Amino acid sequence: MIYTNSDGGARGNPGPGAIGVIVRDGEKILTQYSGEVGKFVTNNIAEYQALIKALELASNFTDDELTCFLDSELVVKQLLGEYKVKDQKLLPLFLKVQKLQENFKKIRYQHVSRWDKFQQVADGLLNDEMDRKFGKRKR
Repeated sequence: MIYTNSDGGARGNPGPGAIGVIVRDGEKILTQYSGEVGKFVTNNIAEYQALIKALELASNFTDDELTCFLDSELVVKQLLGEYKVKDQKLLPLFLKVQKLQENFKKIRYQHVSRWDKFQQVADGLLNDEMDRKFGKRKR
């Protein structure tokens, strides 16, 4: 079974944003990615961008079942149809996810704590990217 963990964030919200993604087979990480997603984005936009990248990367490893773990409860509930997508800036990203879902026979979205060990790997990737591109975060 293939799994993804994705995380997106923006410093300042809105502000400079980055994503971190891992694709794994059980405990084994198959690939990882981090990248900048804009100079002025919201956390929610970054979370969607991270999921989009996760779906693109996962399609290199399976077209069967996929489980996507995210720490954004909003994004998960929107994808499950529990919340409406009210923010017009999120709608095109939501629709892109819907299109990418067609690459898989079955897909599940699951909210996970930011303290989950694999979610922490994705979070670390995004924060390292932010530090490289935008300078160290203030503590």
